[in-house]
Amino acid sequence: MATKILTDISSTAWEHPADRAALNALRAIPGFDAAIRKIAGFIGDRPLRQLFLGSAVRVGLTQRPRLDAMLTDVLATLDWPERPELYVTQSPVMNAAAVGFDKPFIVLNSSLLEHLAEDEQRAVIAHEVGHVMSGHVLYRTIALIVIYFGVTALPVLAAAALLPFQVALLEWYRKSEFSADRAGLLGVQNRDTAMLLQMKLAGGPEHGHAIDLDAFMAQAMEYETKGDAWDRVVQMLNTVMRDHPFATVRAGELQRWIDGGGYDRILAGEYARRADVRERGPDIEKDVSDAASYYGAKAREAAHHVSDVIARARDAFEDAFRGAAR
Repeated sequence: MATKILTDISSTAWEHPADRAALNALRAIPGFDAAIRKIAGFIGDRPLRQLFLGSAVRVGLTQRPRLDAMLTDVLATLDWPERPELYVTQSPVMNAAAVGFDKPFIVLNSSLLEHLAEDEQRAVIAHEVGHVMSGHVLYRTIALIVIYFGVTALPVLAAAALLPFQVALLEWYRKSEFSADRAGLLGVQNRDTAMLLQMKLAGGPEHGHAIDLDAFMAQAMEYETKGDAWDRVVQMLNTVMRDHPFATVRAGELQRWIDGGGYDRILAGEYARRADVRERGPDIEKDVSDAASYYGAKAREAAHHVSDVIARARDAFEDAFRGAAR
């Protein structure tokens, strides 16, 4: 089925308010952006690209051409002129990533091709293009380094034990997934495809068994609404060091966006254009206000926790940055 072309759409049209608020909070940490740029300059795109040139397969017109065509279609649907390179790497884990600094590229794990239908693969590609369009990739690449190697792998922060910084970065990393999931839905423009993707990320493909998307969505509702205060604490502890939210949570967040009318408004042409956003510039106060409104009373306690994490990260980061500068 042909998708509607979203001409000149700005990523702010789909970005989750908690993503923008958490990223703005990180950027507000004194020295944070300067350190991130210094790390990016130290590492650079070349080692990352050489890694995948040597160990993965680059997609093109003759190399997995259906994937190449999917990327072309997604870029056309989201009206994005800058084509990232696309690689497939051998891995049993169903995952993908947009990585890099100045020139991001997309990597799909081979298990996605084995376990997902083609429209679900397209949703994954649109998800990663969404990260690129939102400007997430610089920060997410740093976060991946932190996830896999720890903060001591970052040259500016080598002398510091920065658990609060790591927790705060992962908090934003998870929220950025909510934004990219919306981009994934816009890329395929089919609600069931987007939700089936989440269900398969949680439990794998059918393998000959019947699957029930409605039951999965009911499970997602149960996770978020049932239980007591201790369940909420356990959920937070289970999540705090993860790089991705649970698939049930992602499905629930996406359904709320659909139910709230955000998805339909975009398809109707009611969305922010890149040209308008460039003129206006970012509105940090609105981002924070939107995040508070979105979560309402239920999230005030969680927001207090996140604010505390960000504050501790700011203090630890300032101390480390001052130490590195000496």
